[in-house]
Amino acid sequence: MASAASRPRTAGSGNERRPLPLPLRLLAMVCAFTFMVAFAVVLARLTLQPSPASEALTHSNLTPGSSLKAYLDQPELRDAVKQIGGNILLGVPFGVLVPVVAPRTRGILRVLLLTAAVMLLVEFAQGALVTGRAFDIDDVILNTTGALIGYLLLGRRLSRAVHARRPRRGPAGEKSPAGKA
Repeated sequence: MASAASRPRTAGSGNERRPLPLPLRLLAMVCAFTFMVAFAVVLARLTLQPSPASEALTHSNLTPGSSLKAYLDQPELRDAVKQIGGNILLGVPFGVLVPVVAPRTRGILRVLLLTAAVMLLVEFAQGALVTGRAFDIDDVILNTTGALIGYLLLGRRLSRAVHARRPRRGPAGEKSPAGKA
């Protein structure tokens, strides 16, 4: 007996995903865009503010895992959790909001590549332009991990709800049984 998951969806099965009505889709996209702008402001304030007091302590890290090891070697576990957890949390909104705001970025690989590219730009800006800040590849890795978590927990579902794919039409204009032309 074939399971429900292995049976193709038919036009009358009622299991196919339908996109939200246009007003709800627009509202969801405007809300996601607003949250994305707010997140960008918070990201800029957290990462691009000068820290002159730290200038003598900063150094760039191009070796993956080097900063993570330094965080974990700190005597206070709270400091390590703050650094690692903060960098992971900083990436979560990307994984949740990017697929909703930009439907073409749907998919785990696209979200991860976009997040890594944006975070690399932020790190380059920190290292080149901001006093007391430095480039750290581990921050990029942790931010991208956060985006992965956000995408898997919520971003994928939200994106599918807002941007459900419409069934494709067959050659004669009828819906094909498997949803493919």
